[in-house]
Amino acid sequence: MRKTATQVLAIEASDMALVGRALAREPDAFRAIIKTYNQRLYRIARGVVRNDAEAEDIVQEAYMRAFASLDTFRGEASLSTWLSRIVINEALGRLRKRKRNVPMPENPEARIIRFPLNSIDFNPGDDPERTMAQRQILELVERATDSLPDAYRTVFVARVIEGLSIEETADLLGVRPETVKTRLHRARTLVRKALDDAIGPVLLDAFPFAGRRCERLTQTVMKRLGFEE
Repeated sequence: MRKTATQVLAIEASDMALVGRALAREPDAFRAIIKTYNQRLYRIARGVVRNDAEAEDIVQEAYMRAFASLDTFRGEASLSTWLSRIVINEALGRLRKRKRNVPMPENPEARIIRFPLNSIDFNPGDDPERTMAQRQILELVERATDSLPDAYRTVFVARVIEGLSIEETADLLGVRPETVKTRLHRARTLVRKALDDAIGPVLLDAFPFAGRRCERLTQTVMKRLGFEE
């Protein structure tokens, strides 16, 4: 959704205030920046390098570079965009280096949830089956995203997953808005095909009725039949 002029001005003022506090070496300001942008920056880095541990390392390094040059931030772009550019440059540099060397093994201990479950309307403790099904869906989306060519994947992550506008995505990646639209259309087509191919064979397992739901229904019927209190 396109931001209004008032919203943009508010964001710019907030960014400058936060940067000013960080330049004054206020720990809470650094913590606020990191917590605010961690997920977005990680997703972008992960979208480029397709490696959990390396993406986390990229974000850490990008923060260090950004904080070391925080006095150069002038607010021409939002703090989010400024940080994202640093992450993309770092990620692309790592990708070029990685292609010249042996691929880095993934460290399962360094995982961060890329597509957070709290973005889906459910209570994690309410229905374990639903939780598992949603995790499986997210894993399918992640694999489909990972399978995209580099140019399409980066646009897809920025535009669809992070929700940036066409203009913001173009500005972030240094390409024309028309290029973003073309790549996005192709990325969506490829993701849709990948999901269709993955989901098709398992449709017979859809809508399971085991676990807690089965037990709840059983108890209700048994109680109505007079067999349980």
